[in-house]
Amino acid sequence: MDQYHQPAEEEDELTEMVCQETDLKDGQMKEVMVGEKKVLLVCSQGQYSAIGSQCSHYNAPLVKGTLVGQRVRCPFHGACFNVRTGDIEEYPGLDSLPTYKVKVENGMVYVTVNKHALKLTKRVKEMCSRIADIKHTILLIGGGPAALVCAETLRQTCYEGRIIMVTRDALPPFDKPKLSKALHLDRSSILLRSADFYQQYGIEVWTEKEVISVNTVNKAVKMIDGTWLNYDQLLIATGCRARPLSCPGWDLKGVKLLQTHDDANEIHSSCQGQNAVIIGASFIGMEVASYLSNKAASVTVVGTSSYPFQKSLGSEIGKMCMEMFEEQNVKFYMNDGVTEIRGNSGKVKEVVLKSGTILEADVVVAGIGVIPNTDFLIGSKLEVDSRKTLVVDKFMKTNVPDIFSAGDVTSFPLSICGDKMVNIGHWQMSQAQGRVAALNMLKKPTEFQSVPFFWTVLLGKSIRYTGYGEGYTEIIYKGSIQERKFLAFYIKEEKVVAAASLMFDPAVARLAELMASGQTITKTQAQAPDLAWLLM
Repeated sequence: MDQYHQPAEEEDELTEMVCQETDLKDGQMKEVMVGEKKVLLVCSQGQYSAIGSQCSHYNAPLVKGTLVGQRVRCPFHGACFNVRTGDIEEYPGLDSLPTYKVKVENGMVYVTVNKHALKLTKRVKEMCSRIADIKHTILLIGGGPAALVCAETLRQTCYEGRIIMVTRDALPPFDKPKLSKALHLDRSSILLRSADFYQQYGIEVWTEKEVISVNTVNKAVKMIDGTWLNYDQLLIATGCRARPLSCPGWDLKGVKLLQTHDDANEIHSSCQGQNAVIIGASFIGMEVASYLSNKAASVTVVGTSSYPFQKSLGSEIGKMCMEMFEEQNVKFYMNDGVTEIRGNSGKVKEVVLKSGTILEADVVVAGIGVIPNTDFLIGSKLEVDSRKTLVVDKFMKTNVPDIFSAGDVTSFPLSICGDKMVNIGHWQMSQAQGRVAALNMLKKPTEFQSVPFFWTVLLGKSIRYTGYGEGYTEIIYKGSIQERKFLAFYIKEEKVVAAASLMFDPAVARLAELMASGQTITKTQAQAPDLAWLLM
């Protein structure tokens, strides 16, 4: 077995024999202890390497993930790390992992950890900062995951010009997926980076600022205060906004949308011991209902389909989720909709459904979809499609030179679907697109090839999803939906195009890696009683 790192014997280093050389076969990994430090030891392509054992996103144990080649994928949310360098290669998360010295001697494997790094679980990739004499400016419109990863990638790739991030939010980039899963959150607990971080690396973050138009000829944007800001290159990463209700009473006090940290806290505080009605039975609505199920006096969900998630996950999984919620006394009115919200003295009192049912309500939360934030581009030369999303190519370039776009606001070619133009509102996809945009800004041609990976948390249980299942014609199940432990393969044209799971890790992570490597998974493979090809 080749040796990967040869440690220097120094007093500030701790070296321990962690296993015999024969304990790990090629393509295997195990968690070992060096002192009190958990380390992930990997044997890949004839070499041993050792990296941090926890995913830098939410600290999931990587040993429960999947190893393909020189990359380990987190079982929970799909982040990927190079087992040689520890660098993050796929998102979510921002940081890379620490690496440790490994040597093989007399059939034994030794790992060395610097004592000063014993408590470190992740590391920031090396970045430059701004040099004031360089006048080149890259402007990032939007303060979400795409803009942040774009900014960090620029600095990681030695861009020393000016970076300005402009966002309407009151907060700098924050962990937005947490809002619908845990509404009552302290601001500091959701910030993705500290103020010191932005200052150290010369990233200007302008909060509560808004761009209202783009002049692509003069390379300038107009701010809401009437001032103009020039750029050399531009990233549009404005995301989407929650779609408001359009029925009478939509503007009553107590009708809520979930977009910001303040929105989340308002929903949390206003629903305590009150009657909450959730309009919409997809991911945002169901996550909010899950959170409120043991806090509000009553929780009622109104949906237009027969079951929650019916279009994306299918009827059987939707029915299972509905039963889980009903066990927690959440009521459902499906195949229905809202015709009117009635109030008393300007405040919500009841919700009238199309079926004629009247629901008592103190708070109404709408989760009925999103609208791309492209209104400010009207009149510009930028191409926007019929869905109002901004069209980009696989390099995240728009039709206008030096203008790129990334994140939920885009329509882009998805490689695993033969470059079909799609719009996908996944956190992980936004981060990956931000990285690709940055590299192409710096003339480092890089195509976007990430595989969608999504997760939701409902009543303490996580459903994971990978691929792109639109238009699927069949679902093949493994395990048992009734026992709430299953893997679902979504089939289209005799191929697996997506998969979802509950309590079946690391199956979805493994499938994501197989898709990322270009492999086609057939219907026949999905039908096979033996899943050794997947769970190896």
